[in-house]
Amino acid sequence: MNLPNQTDVLLVGLGPVGAALANLLGQYGVQVLAIDKANDIFKAPRAIALDNEALRVLQMCGIHDGDIDTIAIPEVRMHSPHFGFYSRANTAGAVDGHPKLVTFYQPQLEQVLRERLAAHATVHVALGASLQGFEQDASGVRAQISDASGTPRDVHAKYIVGADGANSLVRSLLGLDFKGKTYAEDWLVVDAKRLPQAIDHVEFICDPQRPTPHMVAPGDRQRWEFKLQPGETREEMERPETVRRLLAPWAQGQEIDIERVAVYRFHARVADTFQVKRAFLVGDAAHITPPFVGQGLVAGLRDVANLGWKLAWVVQGRAQEALLPTYSRERQPHAREMIQLAQWMGRLVMPGNSMQAWLTHGMMKTLSSIPRIKNLFENLEIKPANRFKTGCFAPGKACAGLIRGGQLPQGWVRALHDREHMLSDDALGQGLVLVGFGVDPAASLPQDVRNKWRQAGGQFLRIAPRGQPANEATVPTWEDLDNSFGSPKVPAGWVAAVRPDRVVMADGPLASTTQLAQQSLALLCAT
Repeated sequence: MNLPNQTDVLLVGLGPVGAALANLLGQYGVQVLAIDKANDIFKAPRAIALDNEALRVLQMCGIHDGDIDTIAIPEVRMHSPHFGFYSRANTAGAVDGHPKLVTFYQPQLEQVLRERLAAHATVHVALGASLQGFEQDASGVRAQISDASGTPRDVHAKYIVGADGANSLVRSLLGLDFKGKTYAEDWLVVDAKRLPQAIDHVEFICDPQRPTPHMVAPGDRQRWEFKLQPGETREEMERPETVRRLLAPWAQGQEIDIERVAVYRFHARVADTFQVKRAFLVGDAAHITPPFVGQGLVAGLRDVANLGWKLAWVVQGRAQEALLPTYSRERQPHAREMIQLAQWMGRLVMPGNSMQAWLTHGMMKTLSSIPRIKNLFENLEIKPANRFKTGCFAPGKACAGLIRGGQLPQGWVRALHDREHMLSDDALGQGLVLVGFGVDPAASLPQDVRNKWRQAGGQFLRIAPRGQPANEATVPTWEDLDNSFGSPKVPAGWVAAVRPDRVVMADGPLASTTQLAQQSLALLCAT
C-alpha cells in the first residue's frame, strides 16, 4: 500500500501491544500509520499468560470472550526437590468479569488484533516498512521510513509511539538508558502437542539443578522452560534429540509433536522515561519483565489502555498536551513494582544451589502455615495493585469503595430500555463517563457544565440496583445484575467521573456532581 505522508500517530511495531494500541486509536477515529519491519507474525514461543486486567484491556480493544482460545488456570503450584509441594497461588475464579489467569496462543491473538484493524478506516498498516530515523520539534515528528520495496519515504506525524520491542530503535534514537539487569542464565522454551498426560494448571519445578516452569496452553499444547546449566549451548539445547530427552518424563515413551523451540535470556529493565516530547514508548520498548509472574505482555497492555485515550483526546482537541506526561508518571512506577515482584519470584524458582533451595523453600513452606502470610501468596495479595500515586485524577479519597487513580469495578449489567445484557465497560462506552450509582448524574448539572463535559468527550450513565425502577432518569440506565456496584463497594447516591481506561478521576455524593465534573475537566486542561 502507499504510505500516507501525514498522520496523527506513527506507530512503530505491530506486535500484540502495537496492534492493541492501533485498535484503540482506530476506535477513537485517530489517523494512524502502523509500520512493522516484518511481513509476517513472529512464530517463536513468547508470551503465554494473560490476567484479568489484560483481558479487560483486550475487551476495550474489541476482543471478547471466545474471540481467541484461552484456558483458565485454577492454580499455580510450587514444587521443591526437598519439600515437595510447598506453596500455591489460587488463580481460580474471575475478577472484573474475566478469569484471574489464562494461557493463550500469542500468534492467534496477534492475528485477531490485526484482522480487527481492517474495521478502522483511519488506521493504515504497512508491513515490511521500517523506521530509519526521526526528528521532532514543536510542529510534530518528521520520520524517515523505508517501505516494503526499500524506497525511502518521509512521514510527518503529530506523535510517534515505539512499540518496537526490547531492542527498540525508537528508544535508541531518543538516547534513553534502559537500566536494569540481564540474567546470566539462558532458558530453553519448548511448546509441544499431543502429550499423553494432560495438565490443567501451572507448575514450577524449583530444582536448582534444572528449574522448570510447566503449563498447559490452548490447542492441546503444553509449555516448558528449562534453565540451561553451565557449559550448555544454544545450539546443543535446541537439537531435537536434546529436547526429546528433556521431555522424556512427560512423553512416557510416546511420540509427541514438538512445535516450537527457542533459547532466551531474560531481562529486567525500565527506560528512564516513557515519553520524550512527542515520542512515547510502550511494551517491551519501555520495560522488560522476567517471565516468572506472567506479566510481560500484561504490562504492555496496561500501557496501551493508559496512553491510547490520552493521545486521542489531545489529537482531537478535547484535552491539552499537558495531559500526555501523566502517561509516564502513572505507568512507570507500577511497571517497576511488577518487575521487582518478578525478580523476587525468580529467586524462588531458580535458587543458585541446593542449600539456597533448602533454605528458601523451607522458609516458604513454614510461612505458608501462617494464615495471614499464606493469604498474601495464595490469594495473590502480593501482586501490586494497578493504582496510580500521581497523575490524571483528583487526589484524596471520598469513599471506602472507589479509589481515585484505581479502576472502577466491572460487572454484568442489563439495559432498562431493551433488557440487553453486557459487561459494564461495554455499557460505559469509549468516552469519559459521569456515572451515577442509583442516581441521575446529569439531573442537577448546570447546562454550561453539561455542555463542557460533552465537548470533552463526556457521557452520562446511571447504574441502578437490580429491580430498581428508572424513576424518570434522563440518562441511559443499567441494572447492576451481580451487585458489582452495590454497598459497601459504592455508597448509594454516589457519583464518579471515570476515564476511558476505566480509572476513577473523582468521586463524591450527588450534591458534589458539578464540582466533580469541573475537577475532571480541569485535569484534562479542557476548561
